[in-house]
Amino acid sequence: MAEPRDDRLPEPTMDAASLCREEIYTDRKAGLIRVLIPVKSDGSSDGTRKSVYVGEAQIFTNMGALPLSFELEATSLQEAVERYADAAKQAVEQAVKEIQDLRRQAASSIVIPQGGAGGVGGMGGPGGGLIGPGGRIQR
Repeated sequence: MAEPRDDRLPEPTMDAASLCREEIYTDRKAGLIRVLIPVKSDGSSDGTRKSVYVGEAQIFTNMGALPLSFELEATSLQEAVERYADAAKQAVEQAVKEIQDLRRQAASSIVIPQGGAGGVGGMGGPGGGLIGPGGRIQR
């Protein structure tokens, strides 16, 4: 039996005016550079749009590899290769900063009882600290 169609889901369509051919270059050490070359819907080159250079790298965390992707401001592959190291360094620094911010946010959301763990009367009683006036949870 066929499932009813859900009209809320977007129809997966491709934009023929935004097509690109992708080329990948790597030195098999640091990472890779993807070049998105604009093409027309017939596959021929589209000289009216610029190629986009995207660098990729990864950093290793205690949770595993974290992939990084960053745009390279370049007009040629040679220029993208020359700018790769600085852009990768900035991407790593940004990722580390975001990870630190997420850790800080997670740590600040931990609820700590005001009266300590051994308050009289348990969680809801005096000194418990988690339930405040009016029965509301306190941070």
